[in-house]
Amino acid sequence: MYQFGISTHLFHEHRLSRDHLVHVAAHGFEKVELFATRGHFDYGNAQAIAELAEWLADTRLSLHSVHAPIVERMQGGRWIGAFSNASSDEGRRKAAVAETAAALALASQLPFQYLVLHLGVPASEQTHAGDNSAIAARRSIEEIVEVAARVRVRVAVEVIPNALSDAESLARLVEDDLDGLDVGVCLDYGHAHLMGDLGEAIEALSGHLWTTHVHDNGGKRDDHLAPYLGTIDWDAAMMETQKIGYDGALMFEVSDTGDPVDVLKRCAKARERLEKSLVTF
Repeated sequence: MYQFGISTHLFHEHRLSRDHLVHVAAHGFEKVELFATRGHFDYGNAQAIAELAEWLADTRLSLHSVHAPIVERMQGGRWIGAFSNASSDEGRRKAAVAETAAALALASQLPFQYLVLHLGVPASEQTHAGDNSAIAARRSIEEIVEVAARVRVRVAVEVIPNALSDAESLARLVEDDLDGLDVGVCLDYGHAHLMGDLGEAIEALSGHLWTTHVHDNGGKRDDHLAPYLGTIDWDAAMMETQKIGYDGALMFEVSDTGDPVDVLKRCAKARERLEKSLVTF
């Protein structure tokens, strides 16, 4: 039986509040992924962490995962101060790893299962020539996995639109280049759809898929729409997902299009359709 969750990406440009989690729970979701951006949730603040623990208990939501920091803040949908753990500039790389380590420290007080990790930055957000170095990315993964192991968190690298992070490249990275490190993959359905054949991407991740980001788009922009509002064939995607044996959480990572409660309603309807699709196969 699949469980469904929501990423706080939906509320990314706002300070996370108890009301946000109340709305998530009220729409029938069981899990959350915390998007670790200091302007959204101050993961270095003990009081904020204690409040989040209370909110999760009150709403009976479980903290499934934390998305590693990718920006200093979001403003009008724009990335301000992107972090790149794959930067060939050692100072920038170390700064990105340090932010991720700070977010991982949450787990000592508020346990979660997975850290979802971008390698570098999406091609559309790249501002420095050396942002997506494969050598730097490997060095960062090794350092981050070591920190994560201390707090019993597993690292899942995410499919994102850059040369490091298509599904096939991540599968090869895990299989061939990481010397047995305990690393899996987060399949972002929307990103994989933008990058090519979604079915082939799912198949490539067989045996490595640990968690997911579920959202839709029209095939041209990273829209982060609720499923069935773009051009992804969700029946086919769920069939392929089941075929490779994945039975973990399906985590919606959708954007606020003006009314987050309305977005949650759309997500709840999409969840019902996905549940029926999954029962069929």
